[in-house]
Amino acid sequence: MWTTGKIIERVDWNDKLFSLRIAAEVAPFIAGQFIKLSERQDDKRIARAYSLVNPPGTAYVEVLAVAVEEGALSPKLHTLVVGDEIQVSTQAAGFMTLAEIPRGEEQGKHLWFLATGTAVGPFISMMDTDEPWQRFEKVVLVYGVRHSDDLAYLDKIRQLQQRYPEQFIYIPCVTRQRLAGALDCRITAGLEDGRIEAVAGLTLSATDSQVMICGNPEMVSDAQRILKDRGLQKNLRRAPGQITVEKYW
Repeated sequence: MWTTGKIIERVDWNDKLFSLRIAAEVAPFIAGQFIKLSERQDDKRIARAYSLVNPPGTAYVEVLAVAVEEGALSPKLHTLVVGDEIQVSTQAAGFMTLAEIPRGEEQGKHLWFLATGTAVGPFISMMDTDEPWQRFEKVVLVYGVRHSDDLAYLDKIRQLQQRYPEQFIYIPCVTRQRLAGALDCRITAGLEDGRIEAVAGLTLSATDSQVMICGNPEMVSDAQRILKDRGLQKNLRRAPGQITVEKYW
């Protein structure tokens, strides 16, 4: 099912990376889920999935997107301004949510979010709810990008640092330029050589850690391999583990 949404706010993080806030009537959702945006092209519906950045309970939906020159929909989204309309799916979907993480003794003490690019979106949504802060002693966001202006929602991240100064650990990884306070490596390299754990002051382990990974398929696959070599296992409903993943394309 589809509904017509209206753009009520737009933020351009750089010349290609942007956020759209859309007034649309959608069903209640769980932080971490995604919706679809679509338009008609030559009598054919072109639809693409976008994770929700906003927390549940807001009167709008918000997505973080990057304009891909050869993309079927993102160039159109990149042209939208306040007042324009876009078709929005009325029902969110997806299983990369905190509801899928085991509770009790199998939960562990530390929640790690590993994201590249626009895949930080669902983690922003989750961190804007009470659940991660109530369930875990430490919440770590590792956010990998190429350039510093690819880092979106820094104001929100700084607010979280101020709100949870002893609980929230933010680790940006910027690969193509030097940035004060950021690691100059890919997330996978930082996992392999221990730099990320050193900055966090925490150890990734099957006993203490839950790791949610979202981003480009290569990063997701490589990060899983590194973590499995450390004894962590993929989290399945029939066999609770420590790794929850979603590939972003």
